[in-house]
Amino acid sequence: MTTTMPSIHAEIDVLSEQRVELWNSLSDARDPDVVEQIKQLDAKLEQLWAAYRAESARIRFGERDEIVRRARAEDRLDRAA
Repeated sequence: MTTTMPSIHAEIDVLSEQRVELWNSLSDARDPDVVEQIKQLDAKLEQLWAAYRAESARIRFGERDEIVRRARAEDRLDRAA
């Protein structure tokens, strides 16, 4: 999976356009294959948005391991006080 925010967002844009096309084709006639493709795209888009939010949080707050290390150190200080 791509990890930079611009590449994740670019992939989201492409898949969103594909989804719009599928919804437009679905408006002509109900097709179970198209419905399944839309569900798959929705799942992929959900994963990409989660990756985008995670990358945004990483940029803003730092690496997860570093955050956990700081939180544990803070917890130890609180208990010692």
